[in-house]
Amino acid sequence: MGLPRKLININVFVNGRGWLGEVSEFEEPKLAFASEEWRGGGMLGPVKLDKGLEAMEATITMGSHTAYLIRQFGTTDVEGTRLRLVAAYRADDGGAAQAVEIYLGGRFSEIDLGKSKPGDDTEHKYTAQLNYYRRVVDGRTEAEIDMLGGLFMIDGVDRYAEIMSILTG
Repeated sequence: MGLPRKLININVFVNGRGWLGEVSEFEEPKLAFASEEWRGGGMLGPVKLDKGLEAMEATITMGSHTAYLIRQFGTTDVEGTRLRLVAAYRADDGGAAQAVEIYLGGRFSEIDLGKSKPGDDTEHKYTAQLNYYRRVVDGRTEAEIDMLGGLFMIDGVDRYAEIMSILTG
């Protein structure tokens, strides 16, 4: 019987600047295929055909007013903001903690400064549209996606390499 690894703590870096003690929540991008239904003659029912990947986005929530992050809004560079999440997961089974690092490239598309009331908690939410994603667990790259560079690496296998070799041949 095993015990689940739970998030123990996190830190986020934006363009190399750390926010230890200020980040309160991080939402990783969903990884999803874009697809369309196809049902040809003789098929019993439709199947979903691969049409690439869906757009990715991530959200960080800060527990403080962070002017530096607001200043990142509106960049014209699609890779204008670099985010790095460092997380520690641990199961209560006496085993070692697990290091998870998330590397993201994109730009903030939405800043939600929420409601402000004296004496209440301050939370600002920053949503980034992404063109780059890499997830590293204990030093091993589990997934890497580079939308602009045509890289779709899962567990060491580039699932888009054949297509890119045809295009760049």
